[in-house]
Amino acid sequence: MEKKQLKGLFKKYHEGTCTEEEKTLLENWYLQYNEHETGLSTRKIGAVGRRIFRELPGNESSFLRIGVVITLAAVLIGLLISVTVKLIFDDPSKKGIAAVHDISPGSNKAVLTLADGERIDLKKAVNGEIASQGNIRIVKNADGELTYRNGRNMPPGETLFNTISTPNSGQWFVVLPDGTRVWLNNTSSFTYPASFVDQKERVVQLSGEAYFEVAKDKAHPFIVRTSQQEIRVLGTHFNINSFADELSVKTTLLEGSVKVMLSARQVTKILRPGQQSVLSDNNLTIRAVDPQQAVAWKNGYFRFNNETIRGIMRQLARWYDIEVGYEGPVSTEGLNGKVSRYKNISQVLKALEATGTVRFKVAGRRVTVMK
Repeated sequence: MEKKQLKGLFKKYHEGTCTEEEKTLLENWYLQYNEHETGLSTRKIGAVGRRIFRELPGNESSFLRIGVVITLAAVLIGLLISVTVKLIFDDPSKKGIAAVHDISPGSNKAVLTLADGERIDLKKAVNGEIASQGNIRIVKNADGELTYRNGRNMPPGETLFNTISTPNSGQWFVVLPDGTRVWLNNTSSFTYPASFVDQKERVVQLSGEAYFEVAKDKAHPFIVRTSQQEIRVLGTHFNINSFADELSVKTTLLEGSVKVMLSARQVTKILRPGQQSVLSDNNLTIRAVDPQQAVAWKNGYFRFNNETIRGIMRQLARWYDIEVGYEGPVSTEGLNGKVSRYKNISQVLKALEATGTVRFKVAGRRVTVMK
């Protein structure tokens, strides 16, 4: 990128007039910049980056690495994790995380298992009607979207259950026959009736993570069951994180109200918007949170708030389908920030390395975390 073009993009970014394409171009330039090619020194790049970030409307003047106030040096918005006071720029003579080892992000892919056991690869299925059950038509509208139609016409007494399963690095979206909208994250499984007709309750089963926008129906409560708890609602928006490799089950409410009940104990909690229930060691607690953090994955981001490297790497492992190993002690400091889920892993790891708390070595699909 020519120096004149670069300065022009910096100016537009500062003024908030960059197009999405220009933002991506500027961000990609930063990740690969070479001082010799641009004619800008590391010091100048840092100064420009600090000014741009500080003056961008709606953005904080600094990110925090827990316990330390830090100043941004040139990592642009949308790719930040948190940076130390002394931002470490890569020496252009060093290759860092080699592109040859790069790993692409996840995408829309899942398997639909019908009531009779038939399995349909939703990624490969053509758009249009892909199956029928009784009078139910199952339609793939686009890549990543599934809809159930004519669900109210199912013959009485006939309940057929379907399951959508996403692999590592997969996700999917489904509209249930009652109009409920469900976003399924990677490494998750969701089981539900192909029709809710003649059912007093709309009961579904979840393993992993999903975001729900439940269609309102006061006469028929919507119930989500996981291995440890049950969520009961009438019509609301909420997120459930119940991954088996996480230390707790988290239910976060964005709109309406939900009732959270433990499967093993007679304990019930009511959530209000902006609250999250945390189930850990068979104890259920409620806390206030920023609900947008819980649904960042659905909106295309990883968003971290006082998250440790190990916690971050669990998320990356599921989305990039990688194996994670550790060499020596790893920092337990909490990190704050946000990064796109649609970056190649080298870009995400580079942003994490900019915190000064961690380094990475990539070999094939194995990522080793080092101090």
